[in-house]
Amino acid sequence: MGPEPGNGHSAPIYDVALLGVSKVFGTTLAVRDLTFQVEQGIFFSLLGPSGCGKTTTLRLIAGFEQPTTGRVMIRGTDVAGLPPYRRDVNTVFQSYALFPHMSVADNIAYGLRQRHVGRAEIRRRVDEALEMVRLVGAGKRRPSELSGGQQQRVALARALVNRPTVLLLDEPLSALDLKLRKEMQAELKTLQRTVGITFVYVTHDQEEAITLAHRIAVMTAGRLEQEGTPTEVYARPQTRFVADFIGLTNFKASTVREANTGGSG
Repeated sequence: MGPEPGNGHSAPIYDVALLGVSKVFGTTLAVRDLTFQVEQGIFFSLLGPSGCGKTTTLRLIAGFEQPTTGRVMIRGTDVAGLPPYRRDVNTVFQSYALFPHMSVADNIAYGLRQRHVGRAEIRRRVDEALEMVRLVGAGKRRPSELSGGQQQRVALARALVNRPTVLLLDEPLSALDLKLRKEMQAELKTLQRTVGITFVYVTHDQEEAITLAHRIAVMTAGRLEQEGTPTEVYARPQTRFVADFIGLTNFKASTVREANTGGSG
């Protein structure tokens, strides 16, 4: 299970905070009164079944959606109304979203060029990013020449090269086969620890969340069911849904015949 990073006795810094956030699409309440905080430098997972609102939550943090009610805070600043490019976050999508006509290096450099970073600095940071994701020497290749796992590494490098406060990941490993997914899980965990950037990671895979995350927010039907460490949500579920969804749990119907209330008799 994911280790809990220590922060000594100092007050925690929260890179992300959702305060009473709801999102309505037409007549559908996709997210309802969601409140949680993500501490700086941790691997945080949004976990739940399909349609539970976890991807909508990620899109609200990213700025691709705006909350109907409530506040989205990044490093203590309310980012309501700000578009994605004005938020200090980057997103890695399930589909990778690489530009097929660009080389790997140009894909990684794209965001830096949009910010008018100098050529020498772009070259240095692209080389650094390629080394970080173990793709040194692949800069001149096209995405179509790479495997799925390598394409995912390029998407990670492109997101990390801008040095965002928060990296958002929307089921980034779901398109990979089981063996490669396990390898990439280990790489993601090492990468997060190395760069020290806060990761907010969406998944429907309980084992994946428990393996990777320092803290997990379990969601269903747009609500937050429980938020805590992997050990807490696995060993001490607070609701029947969490107990049923996390791990292998058996329920047995029982009838209470007598209760000892502790009174004298």
